[in-house]
Amino acid sequence: MKRTIAAVLMVLSVCCLLICAVWFFQNSTEAQPAFAQSTLEQEALPSPTPTPGPQVQTLRFSATGDNLIHNGIYEQAKRRAQANGADGYDFSYCYENVKFFYSDFDVNWINQETLVTDTLEPSTYPCFSTPGDMGRQLYDLGFRVFNLSNNHTYDKGAQGLQATTDFWAAMPEDVTTAGLYTDDATAPVIQTVDGVRIAYLGFTEHTNGINTPANAPSHVIYTSELDVMQQLLEQARSEADLVVVSVHWGVEGSHSVTQAQKDLAQKMADWGADVIIGTHPHVVQTAQWLTAADGRQAFVAYSLGNFLNAQSTADTMVGMILTFTVEKTTQPDGTASTVIREPLFYPTVNHYDAHYANIRMYLLRDYTDELASAHGVRGNFPGFSLSYITSMLQENVDSEFLVLPE
Repeated sequence: MKRTIAAVLMVLSVCCLLICAVWFFQNSTEAQPAFAQSTLEQEALPSPTPTPGPQVQTLRFSATGDNLIHNGIYEQAKRRAQANGADGYDFSYCYENVKFFYSDFDVNWINQETLVTDTLEPSTYPCFSTPGDMGRQLYDLGFRVFNLSNNHTYDKGAQGLQATTDFWAAMPEDVTTAGLYTDDATAPVIQTVDGVRIAYLGFTEHTNGINTPANAPSHVIYTSELDVMQQLLEQARSEADLVVVSVHWGVEGSHSVTQAQKDLAQKMADWGADVIIGTHPHVVQTAQWLTAADGRQAFVAYSLGNFLNAQSTADTMVGMILTFTVEKTTQPDGTASTVIREPLFYPTVNHYDAHYANIRMYLLRDYTDELASAHGVRGNFPGFSLSYITSMLQENVDSEFLVLPE
């Protein structure tokens, strides 16, 4: 009897265990889909769409002053080419000491003071013509934007204008020229660099008393043509992110900025200019920020002074390279604004030995007292030295923008 009861209890125990196991299994399998569904729902939730931010594009810009090619320069270049068994003109020696500087910039601009052609005979002051090898040398240095509007543009009449127009048109496609206009194309020249649209204009105060030649293929615009200047600047402002204007103005040999320069600079800023590059005095003048009528900050460099030249006075040996950063910010809605940052002047020295021999360029930071003591200009100005150069720059250029050697 006891064995029967024990057997029954054992059977009941096994049944209870089976019932519990079935119950646990059913409950656990029924709960699993709910957990899995919850997990899937969490995985299926879309990620939040990131809010687009502004896009910022930057580029580095340099501007160099008057490349004024006298006969001493091209005659030496001719002899160098002949010494190397080559035809033409070898100007590479003139720029050897500064060529590395321009590789740091996205845009290199220069005022080409003299006509450059492959067809006219070279000539010097007062009516200049420069061999085409000069233009090709500047291209090799990294220059891509050439201002052609100055007081020597009409030196060779309609023939000279046609010759220089043909020369620049035959240069590589990435070359841009500014300052010469035709009746069919009196408009800003626009170049796009790294997504930034840059408009270029050039104006000149005079052309040494020479009127626009008859049958000329192109012409300059004088600073007295205010209505035309305003129309072009307003058009440039509407079409470009950055408006760069060259103005050939001021008094030759004077470090003083005239009231006429200041007044015209403000007008050009109000009409749309962002950067105003002054040329013509052949010596340095100061610079400043201007507030335009629309609230923009425009920068004016009243005179960069000379670059390569064979003049005979001490202060025409010293020039400046203007550098700045262009920053374009595009908002998600497509609106864009462009500002100029950190405008700086890097001084240069045009050096030659006695009797205008071996004319060549240096950055001031690479120039030495030893070189200065041997400069041919000391025949006219015995005080030419590093100290003279530094003092002259400090007296005439705002220290905020001037980069002097340590």
